[in-house]
Amino acid sequence: MSLQVVAVENLGKQYIIHGQQQTFTTLRESIMNSIQYFRPSSHRQWQEKFWALRGVSFKVERGEILGIIGRNGAGKSTLLKILSRITTPTEGQVTIHGRVGSLLEVGTGFHRELTGRENVFLSGSILGLRKKEIDEKFEDILKFAEIERFIDTQAKYYSSGMYVRLAFAVAAHLEPEILIIDEVLAVGDLSFQKKCLGKMNDVAKGGRTVLFVSHNMAAVRQLCTNGLVLDAGTVNYSGDVDNAIDFYLKNSSQPFQASDLRYRKDRSGSGSVCVNSFRARDSQYLGNEIRSMSDMDFIIGYNSKNSQSITRLYVGLIITNDLGVPIFSVSTAVSGSDFYNLPPQGYVICHIPKIPLIPGRYQVGIKLMDIHGLCDYITEAGSFDIIGCGDGEIASYFSSSSWGSVIMPHSWSLENKIDT
Repeated sequence: MSLQVVAVENLGKQYIIHGQQQTFTTLRESIMNSIQYFRPSSHRQWQEKFWALRGVSFKVERGEILGIIGRNGAGKSTLLKILSRITTPTEGQVTIHGRVGSLLEVGTGFHRELTGRENVFLSGSILGLRKKEIDEKFEDILKFAEIERFIDTQAKYYSSGMYVRLAFAVAAHLEPEILIIDEVLAVGDLSFQKKCLGKMNDVAKGGRTVLFVSHNMAAVRQLCTNGLVLDAGTVNYSGDVDNAIDFYLKNSSQPFQASDLRYRKDRSGSGSVCVNSFRARDSQYLGNEIRSMSDMDFIIGYNSKNSQSITRLYVGLIITNDLGVPIFSVSTAVSGSDFYNLPPQGYVICHIPKIPLIPGRYQVGIKLMDIHGLCDYITEAGSFDIIGCGDGEIASYFSSSSWGSVIMPHSWSLENKIDT
């Protein structure tokens, strides 16, 4: 008997993007267009066909933990939505044997007007469980989620962290044969993420299957047995998880160095102020290669939607290593150097003296906020390389990642005797 629980064959998903384009025409063209289309010719409709997935094929066996990795826009979330039966494919076939429990983006799966308790029973009913079966699991769900005080509160009042806690607890404890988890675990705190990874491991050991999407390569390496690398909607690699991660890091590093961010779609925020460029440089070597322990700058180009000055702007950067693990962050809010009355476009510069990173590749996420909230956030806005050493021979000594990622400023001394 076959152990395959998921079989995907030549899967494709096409979206049609509609838009309106303003054109400037002659009087003759205006009259003709009005007759033909019965609408003003100053605005013509256009549409573009976009394949989010194309020719995707793979198989997953019972008890396997598959890590699905790829850059933003690679098609990972679209694939999970098809597997979760939230959306239908344009072409190809998906065969699934067993109940599917999914935790996708925050806001999917629960009814906002129902309480947490009511949503637990609704989710169980959708999975085909009887009330008695859900009752038997309810206390375990409540204990895992750690939101006992709010279980009878409507879900619309939950924070994103509370929502994810309960949603994961429901998805994992109601025993679906196939558990599908998207990047939403990043919303929870570190201790909860660790608990979720442990629970997914327990689920797989119990003979059930897990499909896990994450940008955290350390978590994927720790949890998964096999990896699937997606790029631009197609499968670039399928196989052992270590080889999959190595393939992904090797083949996705170059695009991160592009500094033009004007047309990036994988961003969130109101868009009132946007990041349009990123550059890293040090005092001696221009470009993305930075000497460890040398002074360096992060240069962020921005522009606002209107021509008025920006009353107040907060800027934050988060630096991660090539496995997606956060290393450190910097923020104008922490340094007390928020910008006031900025021109509608320009550059903000973050200066870091003697960057204390060991050699390797690092990625930068950029977040802009104003007095009204989040304006723009790009998680993988750019990258830079730390090479060799800067001042002295300090950095060359810490040339292996086994030493960690950061060289902390420190000093040593010798004493013959310590007073107690």
